[in-house]
Amino acid sequence: QVHLAESGGGSVQAGGSLRLSCAASGYASNYARYYMAWFRRAPGQEREGVAAIGSDGTTIYADSVEGRFTISRDNTKKTLNLELNSLKPEDTAMYYCAADVWPRTAVGLGPERFGYWGQGTQVFVSS
Repeated sequence: QVHLAESGGGSVQAGGSLRLSCAASGYASNYARYYMAWFRRAPGQEREGVAAIGSDGTTIYADSVEGRFTISRDNTKKTLNLELNSLKPEDTAMYYCAADVWPRTAVGLGPERFGYWGQGTQVFVSS
């Protein structure tokens, strides 16, 4: 099976930046074809799709982060990254890495398509 592990979370003041990383391991030889995404969940809120990237590099972002966050992937290292810029207090959440290992659906942020999830990394943005 595929294992996902996030890192890079922490505390930052509003306007600051963070870079999150997700490492895929286990039986992930076909990582290059996976549809990868970042989700987040704030306390008392529903899980929200943040950004996703396909095997061809096509990206999609939630309106709330468009222009501020950048998703990227390194298929050689089997990692997924998310650069968070111009952070706002409302970005405070647990951020999760997710993988759809057999993508059959068009680009999108619906959580139901992702069969593998990491444990999450906490991001806290103070005023």
